[in-house]
Amino acid sequence: MNIRDDLRFYSGKRVLVTGHTGFKGSWLCCLLAGAGAEVTGYALKPESPSLFAEAHIGDRMNSVIGDIRDREKLLSVFCETRPEIVFHLAAQPLVRESYKNPAYTYETNVMGTVNVLDCVRQSESVKSFLNVTTDKVYFNREWEWGYRENEELNGYDPYSNSKSCSELVTETYKRCFLSNIGISTARAGNVIGGGDFAKDRIIPDCIRAAVNGRSIGIRNPYSVRPFQHVLEPIFAYAVIARRQFEDASLSGSYNIGPQDDGCVSAGTLADLFCKHWGGIAWENLSESGSPHEAGFLKLDCSRIKKTFGISPVWSIDKAVEMVCRFTKTQLNGGDAASEMNTEISEYMEDMTK
Repeated sequence: MNIRDDLRFYSGKRVLVTGHTGFKGSWLCCLLAGAGAEVTGYALKPESPSLFAEAHIGDRMNSVIGDIRDREKLLSVFCETRPEIVFHLAAQPLVRESYKNPAYTYETNVMGTVNVLDCVRQSESVKSFLNVTTDKVYFNREWEWGYRENEELNGYDPYSNSKSCSELVTETYKRCFLSNIGISTARAGNVIGGGDFAKDRIIPDCIRAAVNGRSIGIRNPYSVRPFQHVLEPIFAYAVIARRQFEDASLSGSYNIGPQDDGCVSAGTLADLFCKHWGGIAWENLSESGSPHEAGFLKLDCSRIKKTFGISPVWSIDKAVEMVCRFTKTQLNGGDAASEMNTEISEYMEDMTK
């Protein structure tokens, strides 16, 4: 895979990213803007703190603040910017939050997807659409092998289930209205990386504990997940959207996950963080009666490797090392945008080795 050709494709392309003020959205917009794309984002106002604000992502793109549930405002953005490529990342992204606010989760993750796809349906400019969902869309049978793209979709909790519904909505719009353009869904494993400040995520929790001089509390240390650095899915999204732009027959659903060594327990991930951060330890805070979360989750990523030649670049150890480096750079007064660009360059170099 020649990633430089894929990125050169974006020069001058009109791209719309929903959820651009979020963690993954900020990394994606940084990559696309750096490739010369004309990027417009549509999302809620960024929370504080946020990578979007700290890295001044908005200075490199057209940032529109709006709710994905507001279909009329979203449609006006489509009409004004006439995007050629759409990345849909806007979502309520947290499992535990979905237990507290299930209706809002479904409104955002399901009807938000309907709204975006209906805008695509009415657009004459869009040639490629990518819906970013999650590895949690599958009906989890606690298998010790990876789920494939043709497995049953039926996530357990409101977040996971709403993303399963988002997948089905996408397939219906593709089948009934948008058969002539490239449309895919991307089911990425658990993502870690610099600039993630979300609550109830293991790496941000580790960072907050380390910065405040506390031991790290891990809720489910034996739960196994396919952890990967944020640049793994971000580059994959860019490749999928580019390739299906040129060949709509490549549309489909694609798992994006790490090699087997990246499928580790939360406790093992915490061990790696403690190693790279230094001078900190973690403790088991398993809770009885806490909301259900899957014990074991793994992805089979054969399809994306065969179709696009995409394979993981950084090991889980390297991914955690980069998170610690990014965070310490920020804490020492370094520039977040420069660090993002440096990591993107290093990733590309490692990709071509």
